[in-house]
Formats: sequence, C-alpha cells, structure tokens
Amino acid sequence: MLIRAKAPLRIGLAGGGTDVSPYCDIYGGSILNACINMYAYATIEPRNDGKIEFRCEDRKEFAVFNSVEEFEINGKFDLLKGVYNRLVKDYIKKPLSFTLTTYVDAPAGSGLGSSSTLVVAIVKAFQEWQNLPLGEYDLAKLAWSIEREDLKMAGGRQDQYAAAFGGFNFMEFSSNEKVLVNPLRIRKEYVNELEFNVLLYYTGTSRLSAKIIESQVENTKKKDEKAIEAMHKLKQQSLDMKEALLTGNLSKMGELLNTGWENKKKMSSSISNPVIDNIYETAIKAGATGGKISGAGGGGFFMFYCPNNSRYRVIEELSKLGGEFRRFRFTNIGAESWTTK
Repeated sequence: MLIRAKAPLRIGLAGGGTDVSPYCDIYGGSILNACINMYAYATIEPRNDGKIEFRCEDRKEFAVFNSVEEFEINGKFDLLKGVYNRLVKDYIKKPLSFTLTTYVDAPAGSGLGSSSTLVVAIVKAFQEWQNLPLGEYDLAKLAWSIEREDLKMAGGRQDQYAAAFGGFNFMEFSSNEKVLVNPLRIRKEYVNELEFNVLLYYTGTSRLSAKIIESQVENTKKKDEKAIEAMHKLKQQSLDMKEALLTGNLSKMGELLNTGWENKKKMSSSISNPVIDNIYETAIKAGATGGKISGAGGGGFFMFYCPNNSRYRVIEELSKLGGEFRRFRFTNIGAESWTTK
C-alpha cells in the first residue's frame, strides 16, 4: 500500500512580506497569491521492521533510522522529522514504521514556498494514512506551527495556506495568528490572459529566505520608517491587485508589480543585488511592464508581466543571462491525498 499526497506551489502577486510578524500583528497584513501546477509530493509506504526511512529524491538525500517517538532536530531531514515529531506527539501517540519519499518541482530557496508546501504535503499524507481530522485551515495552521514554532524557521504565513487551499486567494493576517483566506472567483478569460502574459524566470540561484526575513523583522522592531512605510504600500498593492484581477483590468498588472518591487526593495537591503537588478532592467527594456522576485527575495524565481506579445522578446533577452523559464498554469486545487496499491 502507498499513501500519496501533493500540494501546489504558489506565486506571490502582491503584498508579500506583510504576513510576517511583528508587522502583521501590529498593523495587519494582506497578500494576494495564486497556486500553480508545480507541486511538492509525499509518499508513505508502511513497513513492519521497526525502521523509518527518509528519501528526498530531488535532493538525493537518503537515510534509515530506528523507529522512535521523537527525532532529534539536527539540520538533517528537519522538515520530515518535524512533521513526524508533532503528529506522533499530538495525534498518533506511538512510534510508526514507514518509508517517506518526497520530491519538490522547485528547489529550496526558489521563492515559490517550496519548503512550506512540502510540509503541507507531508502532513496531508499522514492525514490520509492515519485518518486525522484536519480541514484546510487546520492543515495550514499545523504546518505553519511545525515550521515556525517547532523548527524555529523564520517566515510568514501565506505559503502553508496557499498550499492547503489552492487557487487565487486574498489573505488577511492579524494578531493572535489569525488568518482569513478569501478565495477569488476570477473569470476564465482573465486567467488565460494572465497565463499568457506572466513569465516565470528562474535565476539559477537560490537564497536563504530566513536571513532576509530576519532583516525585515528587525527593521519592523526598530520602527524603521522607510521599511514600515514600504510594507504599508505593499499591503495597499494587494488590495489594488485584487480589484484589477476581479474586474479584468489586467493592463494595471505591470504597473502594480513594478510599484510593489520598488517598495519591496526598501524592506531589506538583502532583497536585491546587482545580478537581480540587471535581470529586472533587461526584462523591462525588452517589453515587460513590471515584475518581482517571488518570495522573500535575493534569488530564486522572477515573475514578469509581459503584455501584448512582448513575452517573446523578453524570453529572448533573458535567455542570454543564463537563467531558465518554467511553463506553468494556475490551479484551483489545493492539497490532495489518496491511497493506492
């Protein structure tokens, strides 16, 4: 018997960073994101030999352990161990024996929420296997808690909720870890146009988002006016982007992305660098009207809005810089699980 689960990665369209404490606790945050058909996968194969095997196929990392109730968190397989530790402690109450195999369609540090999405997929697989009572909010909150509280990994709140719910979502974040997910019903022709005009460009470099987020957190704590004002504008950007998508005013997309990118860079000096600036300037000169780094910044995937037929020229020019393009489609389906023989 095999228990499988998958959860979609996401691209952040607007408001990125306003889901990070303490900003969202003090001022309230909002984000607009959309899930795409790139996934994190988890497969559980039960075994009866008293062993636990972890197989991270995309990273080519493998290990076998004796079955225990709690693993030491030591920098190796921490996401997998963290999920197992919490689920045994809170739900299962006994050690298990199994092989857990994972794979993610984007590398860690890509800016598409890959780590958090993987946690959601693993929890979803265990939910299927152990029949755990978890709805979408429960699934996302549990995944967030494992990462942020158990594993002490810096980050926001949007990734886990996007992976659990799927689709286009306007998310609101406030104090006491409160999250509201508002699914957006966007006309199919608008979605088709977005898929044609939005390019995903992988810079070929990953980044440690935790370091960038820690810098952002510190700027909020010390009440850096420039950084806080930038986050206020990013929150407003999410509202403006929501209106543009719902009303089909897609010509504003590039302008909003460009404004958001300029404000995002003010949140932390680590968000951009000369290589990233060159990529952005090259895309704009080739016809893109705006863009942004997906995720915290510093590397990973760039998203560009290329209206009319400018995508072809942008692809041609950016291909000279050594990165690669990823084709994608939007998906309305969140985390899924199933059992097979």
